[in-house]
Amino acid sequence: MHRYIFKRLLMMIPVLFGVTFVIFTLLYITPGDPARIMLGESALQANVDELRSELGLDQPFIIQLVNYITKALRGDLGISYVTRLPVTVEIMERFPTTLLLASLSVGVAIIIGVPLGIIAATKQYSLLDNCATIFCLVGVSMPNFWQGLMFIIIFSVTLGLLPSSGFYGPSYWILPAITVGTTGAAVIMRMTRSSMLETIRQDYIRTSRAKGNPEYITINKHALSNALIPVVTVIGLQLGFSLGGAVLTESIFAIPGLGKLMVDSIRARNYPVIQGGVLFIALTFSFVNLAVDILYAFLDPRIKSQYTSEKKKALIKKPQRSPKEVVA
Repeated sequence: MHRYIFKRLLMMIPVLFGVTFVIFTLLYITPGDPARIMLGESALQANVDELRSELGLDQPFIIQLVNYITKALRGDLGISYVTRLPVTVEIMERFPTTLLLASLSVGVAIIIGVPLGIIAATKQYSLLDNCATIFCLVGVSMPNFWQGLMFIIIFSVTLGLLPSSGFYGPSYWILPAITVGTTGAAVIMRMTRSSMLETIRQDYIRTSRAKGNPEYITINKHALSNALIPVVTVIGLQLGFSLGGAVLTESIFAIPGLGKLMVDSIRARNYPVIQGGVLFIALTFSFVNLAVDILYAFLDPRIKSQYTSEKKKALIKKPQRSPKEVVA
């Protein structure tokens, strides 16, 4: 297990280097001068050139990229052009809010998606299955930004039940969490239904029913536990997508999270914050995938056995010598 975790950590290195190169290149070729935006359109060209030299924007692309990677390896993601604060400080101040929103949205997705998937699989082609399928199609097709605006109009403006902006307490969490979690619930429901349909047709499920076990024991203990592997994969991916996909939702509900920080930074051409935010989300996504892979071993002992080192396998498979062979 330790060797596997170490290999996965090593595999993160080229991924992070690739993400850094892509985002740095895209921002480099993007039209617009951060120095001009910071000083204003009426600033003198001499002042703009001086600021570009101070920020290192007058250097060639390769030198800028190497300097950024070198500093990033030491934990320095640069200084914000707007606030003049370290990018790491700004990200760590905003990330807990985004992580809370992503966790709540995934919780909503699990609470809705897993039971609907189980019901749809056990009641295949019934009215409940058709209703769950319709919900799944609507959840996948409906854009989050439109859904968020509709929630604000209905529950905040018209009914006055919930606040329309901010993230200061449980009442503020409901609309954003449901907005982000609806798509995840639809995806989880589809995967749960598909995995359960495949599992309940296995021989051991028929054996459990033939023994006279109650249906809820057959479904919850035997079928669901064996159908969880692909569902856990989707849940882990949804958590990673929620960390990056909450950008529009945070902007709509004015949530002071990492997504809104990146949107504001894009408007202001605040390149260090954009690069640092993308790199941090990519790193978090990689750790989420690693956690999901480790969780597989606890859900399925057969997967855990694959993590056994080759040396241990050789010792296990090594034939024992008989006493006669030892004497000879």
